[in-house]
Amino acid sequence: MKISIFGLGYVGAVSAGCLATDGHDVIGVDPNRTKVDLINGGTTPIIEKDIGEMISKTVQEGKLRATIDVRDAVLNSDMSLICVGTPSQLNGNLDLSHVRKVCEQIGEAIKEKDSFHVVVARSTMLPGSMRAVVIPTLEQASGKKAGVDFGVCNNPEFLREGTAVYDYYHPPKTVIGETDERAGEMLVKLYEKMEAPMVRTDVETAEMVKYTDNTWHAVKVAFANEIGNICKAVGIDGHKVMEIFCQDTKLNLSPYYMKPGFAFGGSCLPKDVRALTYKARSLDLELPLLDSILPSNRKQVEKGVNMIVDKGNRKVGILGFSFKAGTDDLRESPLVDVIEHLLGKGYELKLYDKNVNLAALTGANQDYILNHIPHISKLMVNSMEEVLAFADTVVIGNGAAEFKQVPGLLKEGQIIVDLVRISKEQSGGQYDGICW
Repeated sequence: MKISIFGLGYVGAVSAGCLATDGHDVIGVDPNRTKVDLINGGTTPIIEKDIGEMISKTVQEGKLRATIDVRDAVLNSDMSLICVGTPSQLNGNLDLSHVRKVCEQIGEAIKEKDSFHVVVARSTMLPGSMRAVVIPTLEQASGKKAGVDFGVCNNPEFLREGTAVYDYYHPPKTVIGETDERAGEMLVKLYEKMEAPMVRTDVETAEMVKYTDNTWHAVKVAFANEIGNICKAVGIDGHKVMEIFCQDTKLNLSPYYMKPGFAFGGSCLPKDVRALTYKARSLDLELPLLDSILPSNRKQVEKGVNMIVDKGNRKVGILGFSFKAGTDDLRESPLVDVIEHLLGKGYELKLYDKNVNLAALTGANQDYILNHIPHISKLMVNSMEEVLAFADTVVIGNGAAEFKQVPGLLKEGQIIVDLVRISKEQSGGQYDGICW
């Protein structure tokens, strides 16, 4: 394929060298004459393992060249990759001026083309940037329609400095956010030999994936450092602790717990986070990440309450109020907080959870419900049908299998507030999910 790459910085130079090595005809574009001359002379403009040899070889073979002429690059390529910088502004927002300028230039050149050209944004941009900046700028400059006259995709990169060439050929995944299937199919051809999951999705999701990845990496670094600081203070080797921690790929390093939804609860997580952060304070340690966990959890409870209140209905039914499906444990269940808040505001409530049966509760659970939340037992009913017959707003509080049928049982005017995503297909006026 014939490819033009806009921006010969880190991502652009690596992409140019790798694509040319793969046999594509690549034209690098940059307003910096020094970078252009370096590549045309077979020299890399960046310091990165292996890329110097790749650029030198592909320039000699005639597979890679560079120019400052945008028109030349677009008219002589089938696809343009945008790899320009998106630096931070003083307020933390992104500066998309380089992206906008390049899109204007590419659009002007596309105006002259009869063939279908695909523009691929690899620059990191916040969700909504493709729709708000990239696509309208291209359409205005070209006088053509995205998805019809030319294609647009978002294709986030996952390259680490120092191992970028290896990462290019061994990606954890390939994500293509596409405006139309034709553009997506052309981009897929670039990566069809990669042994990695291929994900095709909408452009907004693709934009968000990149930020989710990088923020998660930042959280992991901060988490390991704060755990290490506690370990150091109590005379433990933090590396040993984290090495053992990382051996658990069933829960610790896994998709488990990684589904957006309602707050956590139960007899372990809140108690143990509370104890560890107390210990840190006693050691005069400042641990902003760990200290933020419980406040963040409380905010999710508040969000759930606000969703229910905003529906404007005074009769509310709660389906599932133990802290998770398959247990009768109400200790530190976030749903109990929701129930108590609604009661305090004068809402009429009915509650159902087949696992929370007062007669069967023993030990700590029995003591908790009798001595801490006795008023809740008076609101419990024996069937899901009783809740549905009563409530105008139905809250799905945990993922019990029986609640999956609830959307099909709604009466006209009833609304579901789903805190667990009982069904991925639900949408529309009678349904509201907390994180979807």
